[in-house]
Amino acid sequence: MLAYKVLSSCESSSWTTALNGYLDLQGFARSTSYRAARFLENNYGAKVATIPIAYPFEMHNDRKAVADFSHRHAAVAAGLGTFGRHNLVIHPRFGTRVNFVSIISNLDMESTLQKHEDLCVRCDLCVENCPGRALDHEGITDVMKCMKNSLPYGLVEDIGFWIQFANSSPEEQKEMLMRERYANLKQSAHLGNQYMCFNCMKTCPVGC
Repeated sequence: MLAYKVLSSCESSSWTTALNGYLDLQGFARSTSYRAARFLENNYGAKVATIPIAYPFEMHNDRKAVADFSHRHAAVAAGLGTFGRHNLVIHPRFGTRVNFVSIISNLDMESTLQKHEDLCVRCDLCVENCPGRALDHEGITDVMKCMKNSLPYGLVEDIGFWIQFANSSPEEQKEMLMRERYANLKQSAHLGNQYMCFNCMKTCPVGC
C-alpha cells in the first residue's frame, strides 16, 4: 500500500482550491503507483494490478455502487493507521489527511505489520462539523447524507436535473442550460468527482 499526504489546501474555504489539491494528489498517485507496479514487474517478474483512489469501479444493477476493494480496511490491516470517529483512517504521521493506493501482486512477501494504539482522540470535531449529519451514529457513515453535501453535483442531482429538463418547455430548457446548476453538472461529469466538503478531514486535530 502507498500512503499520500493530502495538501493543506483542503483547509481552504474555496472548494475549488481544496479540490485542486485533491486532484493533484490523485494524478500523482496514479503515476507513482504505476511506477511501483512496473518496478515489481521488471525486477521480480511479478504479476501486478493497481487499485486507484477512486474511479473506475464496476457498476451492477443487483448491488449498491460499492468498490470491490476497500483501501481503508486494507490500510488498517497493513498497520498504516487506525479508524477514527469519522470512519476515516488516521495515519500515525499524516493524521486523517491521507489517501491510499493499493498494489496487488502474486509475490510472496514477508509482512511488516505494525500495530498502533487507537489514534483517535475522540474530540468529536468531525461529528460536530459535518454539515450533513452523516456521522451522528458511531461506526456508520450515512453515505447519502455525506454525498448530498460532499458531491452536490453527483448522480442524484444529475438525474434530478434531466427529469426537470424533460418536463420543461423549450424556453425553460434553454434557460436551464445557461444556468450555474448545469455548468457545475457538466464540470462534475468531466472531473469524475467534484468534492465540495472536506470538513471531517480538515477539522481532525491528529497529525496536523
